[in-house]
Amino acid sequence: MTTNPAEAAALRIQDAINSGDLSGLADCVTADFVDHGARASIPPGPEGYRRALTFVTQVLGITYTLDDLITTPDRIVIRATGHGVGVAEVHGPAAAGREYSMPSIHIYRTEDDRLAEHWAVRDEVAVLQQLGLMPERRPPGARE
Repeated sequence: MTTNPAEAAALRIQDAINSGDLSGLADCVTADFVDHGARASIPPGPEGYRRALTFVTQVLGITYTLDDLITTPDRIVIRATGHGVGVAEVHGPAAAGREYSMPSIHIYRTEDDRLAEHWAVRDEVAVLQQLGLMPERRPPGARE
């Protein structure tokens, strides 16, 4: 079993998202932490990550359930399911209040006991389909 000293930091990030308490981010990420999925206007470091996660927690209200955690000496991979509710200002009035779940993969590069970089892949098409904003597509030849 491979262990990574930053595993505790990754789990604290998940807890911070779920609780909405982002006050401990500076203890989890490096001073030059980069979230590769954040808007270009978000600066690196703990403050930039706090800004990105504030949107996730306060505007979108997303929480995550942890499905898998995989570690290597310098990476942590989390497979999680995000849970949220459509927000009129983000998803449009027709989606407001509709629940969705969003499979996701989060990859962190680590340095010692902190997270240094983050990449994520989220099934946002599934979210749009669940919110009724995009029709579901069936594979060719599939029956209804």
